Amino acid sequence: TPPHKQEAPYRIHTLFSVECRNYFDWQTVGLMRSFKKAGQPGPVTRLLSCTDEDMKKYKGMHLAPTMEVPSMSRHPKTGDWYPAINKPAGIVHWLKHSKDAENVDWVVILDADMIIRGPIIPWELGAEKGRPVAALYGYLIGCNNILAKLHTKHPELCDKVGGLLAMHIDDLRALAPLWLSKTEEVREDRAHWATNITGDIYASGWISEMYGYSFGAAEVGLRHKINDDLMIYPGYIPREGVEPILLHYGLPFRVGNWSFSKLEHHEDNIVYDCGRLFPEPPYPREVKEMEPDPNQRRALFLNIECINTINEGLLLQHTANGCPKPKWSRYLSFLKSKSFAELTRPKLLNHLNILAKAAGQQQAIGEPRRPYPKIHTIFSTECTPYFDWQTVGLVHSFHLSGQPGNITRLLSCTDEDLKKYEGHDLAPTHYVPSMSQHPLTGDWYPAINKPAAVLHWLNHADTDAEFIVILDADMIMRGPITPWEYKAERGRPVSTPYDYLIGCNNELAKLHTRHPDACDKVGGVIIMHIDDLRKFAMLWLHKTEEVRADKAHYSRNITGDVYESGWISEMYGYSFGAAELKLRHIINRKILIYPGYIPEPGVKYRVFHYGLEFSVGNWSFDKANWRDADMVNKCWAQFPEPPDPSTLDRSDKNILQRDLLSIECAKKLNEALRLHHKRRNCPDPSSLSKSISDMTEEVVNHRKFGIVNQIHHAVSMPRNHSMESSVPAEKDGLFSSLRFWVIAIWAFCGLGFLLVMFVLFSGCKGKGPRSKSYRSKRRSSYSGFLDMNG
Repeated sequence: TPPHKQEAPYRIHTLFSVECRNYFDWQTVGLMRSFKKAGQPGPVTRLLSCTDEDMKKYKGMHLAPTMEVPSMSRHPKTGDWYPAINKPAGIVHWLKHSKDAENVDWVVILDADMIIRGPIIPWELGAEKGRPVAALYGYLIGCNNILAKLHTKHPELCDKVGGLLAMHIDDLRALAPLWLSKTEEVREDRAHWATNITGDIYASGWISEMYGYSFGAAEVGLRHKINDDLMIYPGYIPREGVEPILLHYGLPFRVGNWSFSKLEHHEDNIVYDCGRLFPEPPYPREVKEMEPDPNQRRALFLNIECINTINEGLLLQHTANGCPKPKWSRYLSFLKSKSFAELTRPKLLNHLNILAKAAGQQQAIGEPRRPYPKIHTIFSTECTPYFDWQTVGLVHSFHLSGQPGNITRLLSCTDEDLKKYEGHDLAPTHYVPSMSQHPLTGDWYPAINKPAAVLHWLNHADTDAEFIVILDADMIMRGPITPWEYKAERGRPVSTPYDYLIGCNNELAKLHTRHPDACDKVGGVIIMHIDDLRKFAMLWLHKTEEVRADKAHYSRNITGDVYESGWISEMYGYSFGAAELKLRHIINRKILIYPGYIPEPGVKYRVFHYGLEFSVGNWSFDKANWRDADMVNKCWAQFPEPPDPSTLDRSDKNILQRDLLSIECAKKLNEALRLHHKRRNCPDPSSLSKSISDMTEEVVNHRKFGIVNQIHHAVSMPRNHSMESSVPAEKDGLFSSLRFWVIAIWAFCGLGFLLVMFVLFSGCKGKGPRSKSYRSKRRSSYSGFLDMNG
């Protein structure tokens, strides 16, 4: 087993959910003590669900780093009493409102009634993005029967898991809302609470939250790596050679005549009763004497380790509470002894066993158990400020959307532009030679970079993705765009309608493709099989060049281009290239919407395409007005805030929904910029002087009226992304510069010093002859001084 390293290469955050009751307070003390002893990397947060009345009386805020969560024990709509729902509700609240959730890669989710025996590091357990690690909850038999078919569209993906959960933050963001909604759904399904359907021995719907998790994960396509060796219930016998790193004392357990059940301590005030601990279990020496079987003995050792760790935590907590020092006893001496510390030192994972188990699962899973193909999302940009702020918005929304797979920016730049470019860190990037100025014709047409970049990426990048999702930079994702949802297949790509491409219906298509009947008016969002894309990409580029060169057919009545400039040649290049291969698209109007358009009722659009100007009342946004604005490298630069949704006129539901979507798009852009500036360590905006904020406000106000200039009044971002100065340079002339006065003062001091020395030297020479030896000493000392100072 390799030694555990405290400094993890990725950021981990541990979460557990409780209510403000004595029952959970002593569990919190035990978990927090074991968290520290185990050396678990990263911070921990207790999600504390309390009513306002309970919070007034609660006295345990000091027990753990805590985030208060509104209680859902009594459901706000149905009135159903079900405290277990606080777990998914608390996680949803944490994701929305915690700053920690913005700065984490992996999340470990535990229950309060657990003891950690060793560090839980997701990637060491084999967790991957899209493949969380979990413990087995084999009694969730509803994954195999009608319950799963009723509550998820993908019952075949339902995993019987729970307890320990280790997953990527992006997966958790996609899963959490469904975890909550599916919990509510299963809880309301009283007709299927029976033990033979759910496995719940109480037939009371108490494990609805566990099914909510499994069904929610199935909905978003998460398949778990299930490891039944990581967690154990005290009282159970671990497998030979297995060292569990988590004890879950949810069931009663015993050692000889001693026993413990958490249910017997529902209202136990033990955290606040000075000197009181849970009844001491047998000592290790006594356990060795009572059990000759080595496997049985290992199980008993785990039992006493569990309760001893809780008691150790209580002992330390009493001291922290200001309790007097307890009287000496043999048991207290044992809890403070080196032998107990040795018995409870952090247990490290057996990596070979874990890897072998994961490999066996992968072999067992095979292709049939992995019904969803891999996806990769790409988008094309150029190295200009205009595309940089669009990149920030798209990448931010990608991570929030739950989109499977990775994303790559195809960045088209000239060599000169690339030398000056500062936005390398904005997204995972594939660099592409610019074709804005065509290398053969000299034609200036930056839109051709899109097919050129896709072709370059296919030829130079390695990808194992089966489907590629192609987006534009001026998009905001609202949800996942997957081939299985929209029925994309090899030979049948999916796209959104571009009805203005009327050239598919006239002589333009007849001139540029052998199969004009196969020309589809599509664009924007494209979902295409990688094999189709490899055949198609070259034709996309070639047909774009061909249509662009056909200036005789630029007119609006032929192309639909309102500017009659051939600007949409790339779009026709796509349609004509696909027609050449007879790639017929599944055209779906429910994927994309332009802000400012009235949405179809009930449609949950997955993408905003803010390519056109849109407005809400007197507020408006047009991306073209921000073509030269450096929103990314100027600290805290943002777009004018849209109106508050509460101020909207609600008389017309269609107009209201249109305006709400427009506001959502603009807010998402500003949210992305704010988080970007925060990541780049911009200074706290409240620390900036009033004059700077006033000037920034003036710039924003100007932009509201369409005046777009470089932002001189926001704080400039140095290229190394660390803030060297929070004060903008003045440009009112040399003599108004603070730097000039500092230099002038130094120069004046230097001249004054030289003048004083000159006077001193002159005075010494005028005092008459001295002895020969004195003069020689003075001469040698002066000459040395003058040599040193020039």
